[in-house]
Amino acid sequence: MKIGILCTGDTEAEPFIDMTQECRITEKAMLRFYQGTISGVQTVTLFSGVCKVNAAIAAQILIDTFGCTAVINAGTAGGMTEELGIFDIVISAETAYHDVAEDILTDFHPWMDSIYFKADDRLLAAAKETAEELGQRYRAVFGRMLTGETFIEDDGREAIRRKYAPLCVDMETAAVAHVCYVNRIPFISVRSITDTPDRRGKAQFEQNCEKASRISAEFVRAMLGKIGPALDVV
Repeated sequence: MKIGILCTGDTEAEPFIDMTQECRITEKAMLRFYQGTISGVQTVTLFSGVCKVNAAIAAQILIDTFGCTAVINAGTAGGMTEELGIFDIVISAETAYHDVAEDILTDFHPWMDSIYFKADDRLLAAAKETAEELGQRYRAVFGRMLTGETFIEDDGREAIRRKYAPLCVDMETAAVAHVCYVNRIPFISVRSITDTPDRRGKAQFEQNCEKASRISAEFVRAMLGKIGPALDVV
């Protein structure tokens, strides 16, 4: 078993890199991959850079070059509902694009039944067990994430909320899920909230990014020990 941990920025990846034992660094496609173990599990961590294409490139390399058998997208996201607070954790039950025509995915490759990429049931079970264990420290919520090529502030926020009812938005998750879907690789996303509808904007993101990144990383580290049994991989 080897788990790919794919973050967007260096701040989000740094806690994982600090956790990595016997770390070895490989460079490919202008990206830096940190191989080693976290909590006894083989991992490959990197930050891809912002946007869907960068995330997709990184995810495919994790699968093809490093042989990752599951991918976790970790880091931060913007909250889209008043029910979420700063530093709450959102785990993707499903994810989709809010800026891609829906028939692109259903009428053409990969001919999906819907626009939503589902998280792996076994990884969800491991995440739920972790959420129960860490419930006194962190609030974790399971639901829908959305991805698009823009930082959501005011423009388009209400239209996205009305159409999709997401918990949060980011610029990479659905792209990583898309790559994992076509490769039949288990996937899940774990993101901590940096900004909310009433505390929104890039300033909030910048203020809260470092702490939110640590929270996401701590949750994933606790989850790693449960993934092997969940996937029935020795």
